[in-house]
Amino acid sequence: MANHSRRAVLTGLGVLSPIGSSPAAFWQSLAAGACGIKPITLFDASALPCRIAGEITDFAPKTLIEKSYRKSLNAMSRMVQLGVVASQFAMHDAGLKRGDVVPARFGVEFAAIMGATEPADFTAAAPRAVTDNPRVIDMATWGTESLNDIPPMWMLKYLPNMPACHATVMYDAQGPSNTLISGEAAGILAFGEALRILQRGAADFMLVGGTESKVNPLSMARFNSFGPLTHKSDAPTRALRPFDRDRDGTVLGEAAAVFGLEDLGHARRRGAKILGEVLGFASGSDRAKAGPGFARVIRNAMADAGVRPSDVDHVNAHGSGTVALDVFEARAIGEVFGTDVPVFAPASYFGSTGAAAGVVELAAGVLALHHGQLPGTLNHENPDPACPVRVHTGAPRPVTRPCVVKVGYTDLGQCAAMVVRKWEGS
Repeated sequence: MANHSRRAVLTGLGVLSPIGSSPAAFWQSLAAGACGIKPITLFDASALPCRIAGEITDFAPKTLIEKSYRKSLNAMSRMVQLGVVASQFAMHDAGLKRGDVVPARFGVEFAAIMGATEPADFTAAAPRAVTDNPRVIDMATWGTESLNDIPPMWMLKYLPNMPACHATVMYDAQGPSNTLISGEAAGILAFGEALRILQRGAADFMLVGGTESKVNPLSMARFNSFGPLTHKSDAPTRALRPFDRDRDGTVLGEAAAVFGLEDLGHARRRGAKILGEVLGFASGSDRAKAGPGFARVIRNAMADAGVRPSDVDHVNAHGSGTVALDVFEARAIGEVFGTDVPVFAPASYFGSTGAAAGVVELAAGVLALHHGQLPGTLNHENPDPACPVRVHTGAPRPVTRPCVVKVGYTDLGQCAAMVVRKWEGS
């Protein structure tokens, strides 16, 4: 076990998701087995092969964001808005407001990627540069005339570091701040960096979050053309099938989740509510996506945490429902745990949420520990022999061991894992 003198605990949670936009609503949907994957309503998706997504249908940022910061909404894409509002929710849940943490001891770590441009940002500019014969974009005209019609704040709306930037300004966080852009693994990597910052004494409190929204015309068109999306649009709640023999692709989603990660001594001095303790973290690469490299990362995280497989109640998997990547993830988990430790794939409830995945999926695992019940993975009905794991399905079952291992990866083979222990007041 690593000799970490400072302990890091989770003291707040903000979540925006297709199955609920508060920890209570999010948990209620998980416990009830209620899937949030539905036909897309944010735009007309009727021409797309995959017309479903995990969509947040009740997000109204003007009614949620702090009044003093409302004017900044025009400089935020939906992805940024989700992250900023989730940060507010996490601060409120942690019982903190601006000024409660010494600014130099308050840091921010976010997982995000470059957002896709909304078509409205180019609708005035593009027609000026389109030629009739042939019908192409004339780049000279684009440079001399069309650029004048691009909104001045266009690029700032979509930059991946904007959620962290806005959060630092809102809460005067002057400590370490960074944005991780490694796709689906970014959220766990953000937690790993925040954990090390706390352990070496460079901060007392960190906001750690992830946000992404792919439910827009450009992202959905691109992924329908090149991504491994499901063809089961006619059965949206049954379409994403983690580790199932009949899976045929993933479903995109949007979400944001933010935790407060805090030094235990700091949390105790202010009487904070504690949701769990982050024990360990590791990252690495399995470029061949064969499993052994990913398994090594999981073992390293457990060694860092000082836990054994017998301490782990369940593995919180990504479970994207893609044919090849589910095999990759399952082989890694199976090499470490066999079928002794059940696997839970929260993405079956709300879709594959990209950079938000690591944190919003972790929220499901932390709430399972907190409530003492593990929800069932949806749509896993026919186990795939190529996926050597035991997936928990059906009704919630009691949590019987103290720890959850959260794993994540990218389609390039980047891997990360972290260990969280249920808080029992010691």
